[in-house]
Parts: sequence; structure tokens; C-alpha cells
Amino acid sequence: MAGVVLYPGSFDPVTLGHLDIIKRGSKVFDKVIVAVLQNDAKHPLFTVEERVNLLKETTIDLPNVEVDSFTGLMIEYARERKVNAVLRGLRAVSDFEFELQITSMNKKLDDTIETFFMMTNKEYSFLSSSIVKEVAKYHGKVTDLVPEPVEQALKLKYESS
Repeated sequence: MAGVVLYPGSFDPVTLGHLDIIKRGSKVFDKVIVAVLQNDAKHPLFTVEERVNLLKETTIDLPNVEVDSFTGLMIEYARERKVNAVLRGLRAVSDFEFELQITSMNKKLDDTIETFFMMTNKEYSFLSSSIVKEVAKYHGKVTDLVPEPVEQALKLKYESS
């Protein structure tokens, strides 16, 4: 194991793909800080507090995982937390292109912070929070896409629609 890593994202909601990266990251790094981005421009389904609580509930069995939230630039948050490594999950080539841009900008802002990419397991290569929300909105089955607490939270969000 080696050091502390930051795993930032919107996690709206956390999926089994996210959880896979968190679990695998927790085996590689001494500590994983899962940081929920508060980005009002995205119009999230869940509040930051709800996302943090869902992440805490689904990672409770991982003692070296901490869940937090932040606003602003991720690089500033990483400096604040004295973290010099970022973990990002990749599903497909399109993810890589986007992540390359973000990583390049982060490197320009602070060249002491490294980014580590982890490929998702193939069973989650299609999975995104957006797809999960779309399926849940129309009362489709999301059991194999999200942790159980998230499935229940989605049902509550969409039960009136």
C-alpha cells in the first residue's frame, strides 16, 4: 500500500461501478478519501449531504475509506487535505479523453499531484449515474446497478412520479 488518495466525483448517485473503484483503491492505498463535489451547475438529484450519507453507508465496511465533500477546484481541496494523489475510474476511451483534459489542467495548476487511473470491471463499463437515474425515474430495476441503500433512496425520490 502507498499513501493517501483522493477519489473525487459527483456520485449522484453512487453506483456499483464507483463502489468497485473505491474497494479496489482501498486495497492499493493506505487511505481513500471519497470527496463529493458540490457543483450547483449540474442540478443533482441528491443533495451533497444525501450523497455523503449514502457513500458512508455503502463504505462502512471499508475502514480506510473516508467520505467528505468539497466545493471549488479539486486541486485546492487536494492541497487542503495534503493529498498528492488522485484516483479516477475509466470505463471507455471517451472517459479517457475527458480525464486527460482534466488531468492536464490539474497538472498545470499543481504538478506535485499525480493522477492514477483504474479501469472499471467490465460488468460496470456501461454504467453511469445518469443511466441509473433514467432507469429509476421510470421505475426500472436498478438492483444490479447500485448499492441497496441507494436503490431505496432512488425509490423514495421517484415514488411520487
